[in-house]
Amino acid sequence: MAVPLALAGAAASPSFAQQLSLGEVSNYLNSFTSAEGEFTQVNPDGTISTGTVYIKRPNRVRFEYNPPEQSLVVAGGGQVAIFDPRSNTGPDRYPLNQTPLSIILQSNIDLTRANMVTGHTSDGTTTTVTAQDPQRPQYGNIQMVFTSSPAELRQWIVTDETGQKTTVILGDLTKDGNVPDILFNIQREMRNWGN
Repeated sequence: MAVPLALAGAAASPSFAQQLSLGEVSNYLNSFTSAEGEFTQVNPDGTISTGTVYIKRPNRVRFEYNPPEQSLVVAGGGQVAIFDPRSNTGPDRYPLNQTPLSIILQSNIDLTRANMVTGHTSDGTTTTVTAQDPQRPQYGNIQMVFTSSPAELRQWIVTDETGQKTTVILGDLTKDGNVPDILFNIQREMRNWGN
C-alpha cells in the first residue's frame, strides 16, 4: 500500500481540504505501479457501463465490462485495442500515445512539465487537474479528480480529438497487488475473442 501524502494544514481545517499541488498529484500517481478496482463509465451518448479496471504502469490498462456489456478495452505494447462484439472485423486498434489516458500510464508521471497541465482547480473537497500531451495536444485531454488526506484518484474524464467525453468514476483502488502481465496481451485476446 502506498504511503499517503501528508498535507500541511489539512488537520487545522478538516472540512476544507487543501488543493493538491501538481507535484503532490504526480507523486501520488507515481507511488504505485499497479492498481485494480471497480469503475462506472458514463459514455458520450449518456449510457452507463460498469466493470473492473486493471492498471499496470508503464503503458498498460484493461477495462473489463460487466454483462450485459461484452466489450473489452486493452492497452499494451504501445497499442490500444477495443474489442466490440458487434464488430466482425476484429478489434479497433490505435497507438496508445494518441489517447490522453497515456498521460497517467507513463513510467514517470510529471505534471509539472511545460504545457502539460491546462487546468488546476479545487472546490474545497477535491482537486481537479486537466492535462494533455504537450507534443500531441490535438488528441484531447484528461481531467482527473482527486480527493486529499490521503490523495486518491476518484474520477477522470477523457475528451477525445472530436470533443466527445467519457467519464470513468473509480471505486477504491487496490494498489500494487498481483496484476498479471497476461491481462494486457492484445494478441492473446485476439486469439481468444469470440471463443
